[in-house]
Amino acid sequence: MKKPSWVIDKERAKRAASAETVWLFGLHAVRDALMNPARVKLRLVLTKNAADKLGPAIAAGGIEPEIVDPRKFDAHVTLAPDSVHQGAALEVKPLDWGKFSEVALTGEGAPLVVLLDRVTDPHNVGAVLRSAEVFGARAVIAPARHSAPETGALAKTASGALERQPYFRVTNLADAMTELREMGYILLGLDGEAPLTLAEGLAQAGTRPVGLVMGAEGPGLREKTRETCDALVRIPFAGGFGSLNVSNAAAVALYAASSR
Repeated sequence: MKKPSWVIDKERAKRAASAETVWLFGLHAVRDALMNPARVKLRLVLTKNAADKLGPAIAAGGIEPEIVDPRKFDAHVTLAPDSVHQGAALEVKPLDWGKFSEVALTGEGAPLVVLLDRVTDPHNVGAVLRSAEVFGARAVIAPARHSAPETGALAKTASGALERQPYFRVTNLADAMTELREMGYILLGLDGEAPLTLAEGLAQAGTRPVGLVMGAEGPGLREKTRETCDALVRIPFAGGFGSLNVSNAAAVALYAASSR
């Protein structure tokens, strides 16, 4: 019996995901990944100088490094030309955090999550992950399509947070938002033109779990995402220039939500 096309597509996607690997680079990102027992490590390429600096982490990572000539480093790894690798690169499998719903319901930290609607810049997502870890959020959630995947650039900007802060890329963001609402989360979408301030929205939320929903710079939140929020809120600003980078807005909103 021939398999339905949707079953074939799902199996193909699963095989592609299992084959996917990521090159992390830079001393900090490589050190944190080596120290993470949940990280599947495939290849470690180092210069002698980097190996000397990463000694304890190499021992903890349980992987034998390939020591290469600094002048020939780029020939041994697959990195973007502008990657500041500091003589350290580690090929890994993407992290598996399990189900986002379980982490959102019973994960470590405050009942607080960040949802990113089509934020594709890895530097922005990396910075959001860093802020989410600092302020104790349980998860950062984004759509699988049109969002920044786990990359070396994202890991470097996250400054180690990628190894510790759950980052989920879900099939449908609106469905994930609906699931969070059913768990008791109140979803606050950030919009510069919203009538409510962030403080007023958080006051209305009271002690309920909060999901902070943020859109990409420029287009902002998509219509379906806006409709699925419980309320739209804005970060008040002074002066004529009232726009924050999405990662800066996330940091401000996370601080406010965690300080309730």
